[in-house]
Amino acid sequence: MSNISNNNQHKVIVINGDHFFDLPGFYEEISQLLMKNTDWKVGTLDGFNDILYGGYGVIENKEEVQIIWKNASKSEKDLGIDTTREFYENKIKQGKPFNVEFIQQKLDELLSGNGQTLFDILIEIIQSHPNITLTIE
Repeated sequence: MSNISNNNQHKVIVINGDHFFDLPGFYEEISQLLMKNTDWKVGTLDGFNDILYGGYGVIENKEEVQIIWKNASKSEKDLGIDTTREFYENKIKQGKPFNVEFIQQKLDELLSGNGQTLFDILIEIIQSHPNITLTIE
């Protein structure tokens, strides 16, 4: 079964949490789904947000899109606190061009139980696009 289909109203894109277990794997899955027939691959949170605006890849500008995230509970664990902590710690180690103080604040929020995990951030990015409907399964 294809992970992208069209029904009469909108395009349907299926993300399968069984296809990846970390953020680079998520980017690879998204690149395969959304960037077909292009030379560009998603590799950052900003890049993921950018392709959801459409205009390149499989999403046309502002078209109605439904994203179904299958096995999302697995993704929520895979992209949870431990993975997010490692993500922030790696950015802090790299330093510039990253805003280390801001990232440290995000890490502190995460560790205190008040911050977002990578899964939460990805969901928020998807939901910030009014033309995209997200279904979590």
